[in-house]
Amino acid sequence: MREAEPYDVPVTVKMRMGIDDGHLTYLDAGRIAASSGAAAVALHARTVSQAYSGTADWSAIARLKEAVTSIPVLGNGDIWSAEDAVRMVAETGCDGVVVGRGCLGRPWLFADLAAAFAGRSERVRPTLGEVGATLRRHAAYLCDFYEDEAKGCRDIRKHIAWYLKGFPAGSTIRHRLALVNTLADLDDLIADLDPAAPWPGADAEGQRGRSGNPRRVVLPEGWLDNPDLTPEQRALVAQAEDDVSGG
Repeated sequence: MREAEPYDVPVTVKMRMGIDDGHLTYLDAGRIAASSGAAAVALHARTVSQAYSGTADWSAIARLKEAVTSIPVLGNGDIWSAEDAVRMVAETGCDGVVVGRGCLGRPWLFADLAAAFAGRSERVRPTLGEVGATLRRHAAYLCDFYEDEAKGCRDIRKHIAWYLKGFPAGSTIRHRLALVNTLADLDDLIADLDPAAPWPGADAEGQRGRSGNPRRVVLPEGWLDNPDLTPEQRALVAQAEDDVSGG
């Protein structure tokens, strides 16, 4: 990809630690990415089999940083606040962080991150009215993206619980918001929220998004017998690449 890229857009790599605890590949993968021209490498410090269960092993990020020195190493996993991000960098020595689930329903987290890394203490603590306005803007962006109001409104439904986390919105309003089909419906329901309700503090913080349990990873027979691909496996990979277009 890097060799074929004519537009000077950085190609980065994000990966997990490996299939499971018995098949950790992130150090080799990080070195290969660096030697192949990747601009940076990011590690979600869980295995595939962990899914989103348990806690991220930040020590793996530190080990990757020690192993890969020619390009930036970014850390990912269990960053729920700006303070978490600063602590990850301090503990692992990584060059930056990647945020996934932590920003769900909380796009202002990135302003908090910028302030924290600049050494400032201020944090964004919106009222329920400000959260409602952000939710509405997000929905409008989705409608524009899909060029379909109904599809955009269906998509915003999954974000509503994250936006309202900790606020006294009430189960009835939450349920109605989860059934919106138009922006007008959303406007009517947001109007029923108490715009003066303050930021609920710790109740709005913490984990959000998927968690769940570990899972069994299913791979083709013999896939883990040897780190080198057999001719048959190479043909299988090539076939998979031929069958998928655009990512």
